[in-house]
Amino acid sequence: MDFSLADILAARRVIRGVADATPFVPSPFMTRASGQDFLLKLENMQPIGAFKLRGAVNAVMTLPDTVGGVTCCSTGNHGRGVAFAAARRGMKAVICMSKLVPQAKVDGIRALGADVRIIGTTQDEAMYESQRLCETEGLVEISPFDDPKVIAGQGTIGLEMLEARPDLATLLVPLSGGGLAAGVSVAAKAISPKIRVVGITMDRGAAMYASIRAGHPVEVPEYASLADSLGGGIGLENRLSFPLCRDNLDDVVLVTEEEIRHAMQVLYYEDRIVAEGASVVGLAAVLAGKVASDGPIGTIVTGRNLDMAAFTRIMAGEDVQIGDLSVKGKHYGA
Repeated sequence: MDFSLADILAARRVIRGVADATPFVPSPFMTRASGQDFLLKLENMQPIGAFKLRGAVNAVMTLPDTVGGVTCCSTGNHGRGVAFAAARRGMKAVICMSKLVPQAKVDGIRALGADVRIIGTTQDEAMYESQRLCETEGLVEISPFDDPKVIAGQGTIGLEMLEARPDLATLLVPLSGGGLAAGVSVAAKAISPKIRVVGITMDRGAAMYASIRAGHPVEVPEYASLADSLGGGIGLENRLSFPLCRDNLDDVVLVTEEEIRHAMQVLYYEDRIVAEGASVVGLAAVLAGKVASDGPIGTIVTGRNLDMAAFTRIMAGEDVQIGDLSVKGKHYGA
């Protein structure tokens, strides 16, 4: 399927006034740390607290009036976006999630009026249930990453970043199923062909990273992570986000849980921003010396929908248990 800047420009018209125009602000601390202007695209300021609203609104709002309901699988934020958009159109929404999804995200989706179904222990199991609902209940599936309307909606973030700072040299994009990275990379490279776009993800259960290395979509084990929004597979039948990421990302970099924990502390203590672990992987890669740039850097603070009790413990320097994973605490600045 062809996908281009034209699709992203069309999405911008659909989502205008609902899911666009978030702040793009400098981080003085990260500017000093990187040696380059370092800017944060604050998608955590979206009405649902995450960038996923853009793709969900574009996908749901462009469905025909004959559609009675929608479904999706989600690690949290996509489901929240689909629930928000479906409620806006008066549609039924069924969100399928695995047991690895934090309760705070489940509760947030239910609060928007959606039917949440907890299925299995992996994102793939939740995806299969969403597909079953399409076949048995006549719902329309809104993929969190492998849907052209979703990718186009996410791509509007790249438009806004490059329009605000056409001199960006490096764009650091949190990478999971690839909807965000696919859309942003297409937009960024259409506007600024020489820009370097780097996908950043956690070092355990990184499905897109493993798939790009293999040359085709593969399944990987799923693990609990501070960056839980980046978990899950990309689907073995992936037809769009995989080839777009494969062809448009200049590199994929992995960060550890300890590096994510430190970056969450940096963003909070230095920039006073509350954000999920998935939001800070760009900062984590730079702080760990895994990414450098010869010009201005932009990254996306993707969301704020997290367990605040766990977040408070991380900020206090305490150890945190995430599923079977124990992340050692460290006081900031120590």
